[in-house]
Amino acid sequence: MDISLAWLNAYLSPGDVSASEADDLLTQAGLPIESHTPLPSGDVMLDVEVTSNRPDCLSHIGCAREVAALSGRQLVYPEPGEPTRAGRVADLLSLRNTDHDACPLFTAHVLTGCKVGPSPAWLVERLEAVGQRSINNAVDITNFITLELGNPCHVFDRAKLAGPSLIIRFANEGEKLTTLDGKERVLKASDLVVADADRAQSLAGVMGGADSEVDGSTTDIVFEMATWDPVTVRTQARRLAINTDAGFRFQRGVDPRTIDYAARRALALLVELTGGTLAEGALIDGAPLPGPQIVSMRPSRVKTILGIDIPVGDMITMLRAVEIGVEQAGEDELRCEIPPHRSRDLPREIDLIEEVARIKGYDAIPVAEKMPVTIGPAQPERRALRELGRVLTGLGFDETVTFSFTSPKRAALFMPEGLEPAAVDDARRADEPTLRPSGLTGLLDCRRSNQSARSAPPGMVRLFEITSVFAQKPKTGDASTPPESVENRNVCLLMDVPGNGETTKRKHDELQHGLRVMRGAIDELVRAMHGSEARVIITPLPEPPSPAWDAGACAAVAVQTDDRDEPVRLGLFGLMSDAALRSFDLDVPVVAAELNLAGLIAGYPPASLAHALPQYPHIERDLSLILDESVRWSDLADAIGSMSLDRLEACKFVGTFRGKQVGAGKKSVTMRLRFRDADRTLRHEEVDPQMDSVVLQMQERFGATLRG
Repeated sequence: MDISLAWLNAYLSPGDVSASEADDLLTQAGLPIESHTPLPSGDVMLDVEVTSNRPDCLSHIGCAREVAALSGRQLVYPEPGEPTRAGRVADLLSLRNTDHDACPLFTAHVLTGCKVGPSPAWLVERLEAVGQRSINNAVDITNFITLELGNPCHVFDRAKLAGPSLIIRFANEGEKLTTLDGKERVLKASDLVVADADRAQSLAGVMGGADSEVDGSTTDIVFEMATWDPVTVRTQARRLAINTDAGFRFQRGVDPRTIDYAARRALALLVELTGGTLAEGALIDGAPLPGPQIVSMRPSRVKTILGIDIPVGDMITMLRAVEIGVEQAGEDELRCEIPPHRSRDLPREIDLIEEVARIKGYDAIPVAEKMPVTIGPAQPERRALRELGRVLTGLGFDETVTFSFTSPKRAALFMPEGLEPAAVDDARRADEPTLRPSGLTGLLDCRRSNQSARSAPPGMVRLFEITSVFAQKPKTGDASTPPESVENRNVCLLMDVPGNGETTKRKHDELQHGLRVMRGAIDELVRAMHGSEARVIITPLPEPPSPAWDAGACAAVAVQTDDRDEPVRLGLFGLMSDAALRSFDLDVPVVAAELNLAGLIAGYPPASLAHALPQYPHIERDLSLILDESVRWSDLADAIGSMSLDRLEACKFVGTFRGKQVGAGKKSVTMRLRFRDADRTLRHEEVDPQMDSVVLQMQERFGATLRG
């Protein structure tokens, strides 16, 4: 923001700040000077860098307040004056504010018998010193007040309004407004306007309209000073590409409690320079003004944060220098009343401590040569993530970081029933406006990039990512209520189905092998997170939860641990469907898994279990059974576990065979049972009855026959 040095000094006593001193003081205040520009009048224009949290410094008074606080000078406010009034404003104009959220406060005054013409030399000089062009005395006063106090305002020609009324409302879709720059704007229903009975007359908080412009023919002026919702102003200014001093300030926030003084100052100048008569009273419509904002600050906390001992009296003096009201409420408590112009950036104790440090001077805070650091163990979640990455990279997976957005079409492939996509309304995300409902969208896109670049032979790519996924529940009830969002962090795995690297085709056995490899990776993850005793439960799903999964090869994944009565659902794994492969232009079939991160790492770190090595040898027996294709290995393992066989130590899956030898619709499953006696060497004849019992149980429960 450009300010004039002479204008700045007008509010200081003594007003003798030089350009270099102003540079030093404002830089210390956190408002660095970008440049000094000498002017022909002898003045100097300073380009001040004002951060977005300090809208109070977007004015000469605001910058003067900082200079006064840091230099010991007095801040001198201009006297607004009390002009003579005649007539009632209610007889000349009416006001209706339809949305107090979008317009927290709107005030209007009327001046009659005005003479609009050139501005006096002092006003022209003030404006030109900061690069502004003089228009006429009425308009120049609104620009002067904006730059003096940081309160943008506007004037209408009352005779050009359709009827004696102002209405603050949202525009009608397609409504047109010609702004003061001469351009016709086509408005949307989300644009906020100040209108008369017939049409919009200004774009609220951004720019006035040409139809009610004050010019040399104007005699009656409607003076507006208001405050607007920053998001509403920012949205419409950005959409219409209009950048103005008013919009810049409203987007950063103007407190409604500052309007009264600024309006009185502006009205006194209007009466003085136009010779008009101010109507009695004011039209005011808006929400109730906020009450006092009180924040407590502990002097002991100041010492802890800053590392220096500042007397309490000095703290009080420093805070009062920037117009923060301070009262000592206890031995270690200062009750601070935040002034309206700082209401947005001083809501907490730590902000007040920063004010003390800023006014004291950061150079007064010593810098220690050494920092005492206490090193503690990493948090369990962080350790779990490291271990998870270690396990997966050890299994040949490469970690990726992919984009959080995807196209609506791809999002629909992964959208489970009962949820809908979450999207952003932004022209910059026209092709991919949807937040991903699954981390697999990014992994599939990454796999396509590898395929296009031919960076690895088909069947060799393995990827994983730990990422957030998003969706929302459908709206119910009140249409104005935003939908409930759903967000999860998942571990996503993707790998090519192994096979002949020279072709992209895969046989049934190769697809099965790919599923088994992914199942093995899931088992390793669960054991690393929950311990070796944790059991992975795979439940085939008759219908996949979303179109991205293959209908014949999709299963739910759960984990069963000793400390839980019920399994914990983790997620899904299986083959990606043809529709998903086509959507991402993939030639090679891929197998994927998506597991909930919180459930996966909930058991970390797992309890360490140590067992003495067995003293006596074991006996292993292999059993090959011909079974129906529908019988699952987990069913066989559960059945054997329920038999409580004497001295059975383990039951392991060996392999599956399919072919003409076992018949159509059949398969041969080979398992290995291990027996051991802890006190002596086991004899084969002691194991034979156990094996006979297993064969009989398999025959009765599953119709199994022994394979010769």
